This record gives sequence, C-alpha cells and structure tokens, in this order.
Amino acid sequence: MAVQMKGKHILSIHDLTGEEVRQILDTAKIMKMKKLTGAPFQPLQGKTLGMIFQKSSTRTRISFEVAMWQLGGYALFLNPADLQLKRGETIADTARVLSRYLDGLMIRTHAHEEVTELAAHSTVPVINGLTDLFHPCQALADLLTIEEKKGSPAGLNLVYLGDGNNMAHSLMYGGAKVGMNVTICSPPGYLPDKDIIETARVEAAATGALINIEHEPAGAVKKADIIYTDVWTSMGREGEGAGRLETFAPYQVNSALLEKAPKEALVMHCLPAHRGEEITDAVIDGPQSIVFDQAENRLHLQKAILALVI
Repeated sequence: MAVQMKGKHILSIHDLTGEEVRQILDTAKIMKMKKLTGAPFQPLQGKTLGMIFQKSSTRTRISFEVAMWQLGGYALFLNPADLQLKRGETIADTARVLSRYLDGLMIRTHAHEEVTELAAHSTVPVINGLTDLFHPCQALADLLTIEEKKGSPAGLNLVYLGDGNNMAHSLMYGGAKVGMNVTICSPPGYLPDKDIIETARVEAAATGALINIEHEPAGAVKKADIIYTDVWTSMGREGEGAGRLETFAPYQVNSALLEKAPKEALVMHCLPAHRGEEITDAVIDGPQSIVFDQAENRLHLQKAILALVI
C-alpha cells in the first residue's frame, strides 16, 4: 500500500488526503475486479464489524454486511433499541466497550457530533455510514463510478440539483480532492453550510477545481458532465415535505432539463429516489442514467475501506 490507513477513522472526505482518496478508489477497483473474476480475497477472516443504525437503511446496511462477508469477516447489526444507549449509557462508554469486542465500527445516525464522539473514544476505526452533515462512503462510490464512465474526474463538471444537504457537502469535498468542478444548484434558503462551502473552496484551490453556487437549473447544466440529484426532503425532515415540493419543483431532473445539457451528460442519484419528484421515470430509467451502477459500487468501495482500515 502506498499509504498506511490501518486504524484510520472515515468520518468525512475532508479528513482524507488526496493520496488516501486515490488509494481507496484504486483498491475499490481491485475489489470489483476480484469479485467479477471470482478470485478469492478474504483479508478480514476472524474480524468483526459492528454496525449501529439510528436511521433506516437499504444500501448502507446490505452493502456493508455483504462486504464484510465477502472479505471473510462478520458484520454485527446493532439496533439502538437493543443497546444501552437507549437507557442513557454515554456514547463514550459505548465506544470504549465496543472497541474491546470489535475490529471496526460503522454508524449511521442523525447528528454528526455522535460520530465524532464515538471516534474520539474508540480504539478501533469508525466509519461514517451517514449523518445529517456528511455521506462520505456514498460520495467516494460516486467518484469511483464517474471514473469508470468518464475517466479521470479532474476537470469534469458535476452539477448537483436540489437541497444543500449531506450529499452536497460530501460531493464538494470529494470534487475538491480529485480536481472535479462541483456546482451546487439550490433554491435560496436551501444552500449548503457556508463553512463547508468555504473549506471545500480552499481544498479545491490546491487541485484546480472550482466550487460554484447557482440557483438557476437550466443555466447550471449547460456544461455538465454529470447531473446529480437527491431527495428533496431528507430523513428527519418529513414534516417539511409539502412546502419543499413547491420550492424544489423547478429543480426536477427531467427530459426537458436534459435537453439543455450536453448529450454526453450522465445522471446520478444516491437513492432512494422519490420518482416523480426530484427525478422522473424517463430519466432514472433512461440511457443517460448510471444510478444503479453507482448503487452497486457502494459494495466495492466499502470493501476497499474495510480492507484498508481494519
């Protein structure tokens, strides 16, 4: 390995060096090749990953569970309702105890502070499976998919349409690390966190990437290589759903919008999709969609992370 990552926490792409991002992507490609050829590769025999889920999950749970099994290890699903966390045990004490039993921890939760506190008191690597602030594993899998479809991401233009949420944050950080221009196109009042925008711009300057903020979808996609969208109402904000539908309606990724983009532009969505809201059936099931390729790559990317840090 070019860079030693054993024991490293994966909390945000911001915390990774460009070399570490490169190593994760290259390792994921090796993992995918081994899976396709049937070559056995089980470096995590006898290792156990604990998975704490404060939020429901399809792709994160299944991909991590399958990843550990394919690498020769075991994934243990930890429901918060079954842990002493529900009865008031601190995150710090939980981290200290679980570190004595497990070789790694993955957590999917609401507050990013819970992940950072878990990592601060854990002696085994902690992986952020999703928080309200970041979704690093998804964005890294997206970079893997973009490389497969477009080659080097350096100089490409990714346009994200919708809520300035955890995906917007992670895509900005990811683009900054690999030299990919990222435009966040959101309604006023729904922009990404200002501090994260500025931090991403500082990181982007080192790789020649640009981080842009726009509000008008038709203009934003004119030079897009990748058009990316996500649900308009994130988990935990379902009460805002009705108002958001009206606000975000102009940001829908549909056939009319694709006509304003280059013909070679590809469409991505981190899933789950609310079809007919942020994206139409014609687009997500159409020839420019690589949505299900990026979903598959969650498995290979997470295998890479697990093999590198555990």
